[in-house]
Amino acid sequence: MNPQLTQVFELTLSEKLQLVEDLWDSIAELPDRIPVLDWQKEELARRKARYLQNPESGSSWEAAKERIRSKNYGA
Repeated sequence: MNPQLTQVFELTLSEKLQLVEDLWDSIAELPDRIPVLDWQKEELARRKARYLQNPESGSSWEAAKERIRSKNYGA
């Protein structure tokens, strides 16, 4: 294994979490370079069309969060 990569596994949990956050932030700075595959575009188009046919079928973000929390995810 790459010696530099091995060092990552020696980090504390807190340091690993910070590294993941820093990596994610660096990726998010370049959204136009994140590939979106054709099947993903097709799925998004399908979901948008279904929503536009029946806008009441969706949930608000608040309702979705409440539904997730009520199922004790992550508990």
